[in-house]
Formats: sequence, C-alpha cells, structure tokens
Amino acid sequence: MERTDNVVRETRVLLLRHAETAEPGRFHGAESDVGLGAWGHRQAEVVAQDLAELRPSALYCSAMLRARETAVPIAHACALEPSIVESLHERRMGPLSGVQREAGLAAYEEAKARWRAGELDYTHEGGESYLEIRERVVPALWEIVERHVGETIIVVAHGVVIRVALTTLLEGYGPEDFDRIGIANCGVNDLRWDGERWRAEGLNQEPSGNARPGPCTDGFRY
Repeated sequence: MERTDNVVRETRVLLLRHAETAEPGRFHGAESDVGLGAWGHRQAEVVAQDLAELRPSALYCSAMLRARETAVPIAHACALEPSIVESLHERRMGPLSGVQREAGLAAYEEAKARWRAGELDYTHEGGESYLEIRERVVPALWEIVERHVGETIIVVAHGVVIRVALTTLLEGYGPEDFDRIGIANCGVNDLRWDGERWRAEGLNQEPSGNARPGPCTDGFRY
C-alpha cells in the first residue's frame, strides 16, 4: 500500500468486459479473434467517457481484437497508452469457439455447473478449465496491481476471465458463485485492494447509455 501523509491509499482496479462483438450470437473463445460490431464501438465510446472522469493512471487489455478495440477509445479519453497482457485472453473453447450459442450452450452450462460444484479441473475436450484459467489470469492481475500500488487502473478483459478472477479474489465469493455475478458488455467491476484484502465497490456497473435499442442479442451469458 502507498501512504501519503500517513493516509493509506487503496489500489483501485476497474475491471471490465469488452464491448459487444460483431457476432454476438456466437461463442467466442480464445480461438475466435472477432472484433466489435457497430453497437460495440458505441458502447466503448460511452464507457470511455465514464472512465475518463475517474482519472486512471494506466490501461491494460487482453491482446484479443475485441478487447483492444474496446481499449482504443478509453485510451484516447484518458490520454493513456494501452499495455497488452497476453495472459488475459478469453477461455480456450476448442471446437466450441465460433459456434452458434444454441449449439454450444449445453457444454458451457455443464462446465459452469461442475465448477459451481467444486470440480474446478473439469472442462470439455479442447476447452480450458476453471483452474487453468485461474492459474494464468490471477497472477497477471496481481502483477499489474503490484506495479500500480495506490493508483487507479483499468483492465479490459473477457467474461469468463472476469468471473474466474472475481470468484477467486473477492471475500464472500467462490466458484459456487460463478453465475451470481453479471457480466454485461462494458460492465465495470470497481475493485479495491487495501493491502490485505479485496473488496468490490460495485460489480457489473453498466455505463450510461449502455441500454441497446430493441432486443438484446448478447444476453451477457458468456
């Protein structure tokens, strides 16, 4: 923790999911490097303005196109250069990556149910388990935090990655709470590290103007 005039300054991590992709009706794992759609670009612009008001000192994002395209307007609004963190990529989905949601939903729901039941090494063939995701993502987040103690930072990542991180780091949460946390596109998780524990000031906070006209095509499930 950083101390200024004997006052302890918390580290604030604004962890958010990328904006809506150009193909929101499909599963997009680490193997599917899809970019943003028109509405996703609009979402990214809106959240960028909200985040700029918080005066962050650093911006990090996954190397995947949808995360990088979300980070671009944030970088402009906050006058920051985004730093790429390869290990923050989305879950490896194997043969399910890129398939229609209806075709892959049963396998994903089974994985979530197994994780909630404590079977953290479970996954479908070619996919990545909760444990495997945790082992690459949580150390990367710790490394970022240790680099910016006492500062406000932004991290743009992916739905499953964020849920694994939150159910690992936050007190009162565990894998059994995987579906307890919403995961809207550009939903911001406002996390604080006080040097001893993590807490959430807010979870899945959607930016102003994030309500899409007409029916939702993403569903925020993945």
